Amino acid sequence: VPMASPQTLLLCLLVLAVTEGWAGAASIPGCHLHPFNVTVRSDHQGTCQGSHVAQACVGHCESSAFPSRHSVLVASGYRHNITSVSQCCTISGLKKVKVQLQCAGGQQEGFEIFTARACQCDMCRLSRY
Repeated sequence: VPMASPQTLLLCLLVLAVTEGWAGAASIPGCHLHPFNVTVRSDHQGTCQGSHVAQACVGHCESSAFPSRHSVLVASGYRHNITSVSQCCTISGLKKVKVQLQCAGGQQEGFEIFTARACQCDMCRLSRY
């Protein structure tokens, strides 16, 4: 079996280091503001309309599951074997932004919408989604 050259070994080590770094970065939890374009219309016909860049919260947060404590098992009649702790990426602060609507007759109309100001990982609640 021929020996690999030092340059080949160095290249292999660099590729492994870079791919390991990417995999590690992808697994780091994160919840961030993400811009998206929203179009606002005054009615179904679009008599007045305008667009604005709003912010949403996107990303992922840490969640875990582990065997339930004995007291939890007893209280649940031994039906709650696993306890899970979940967090969701949610809006932690809102702000109002004004959207200028252009109307068919040339006039302008102001309209306010809410957009995310800040995001955080928080307890998942069905009412938020």
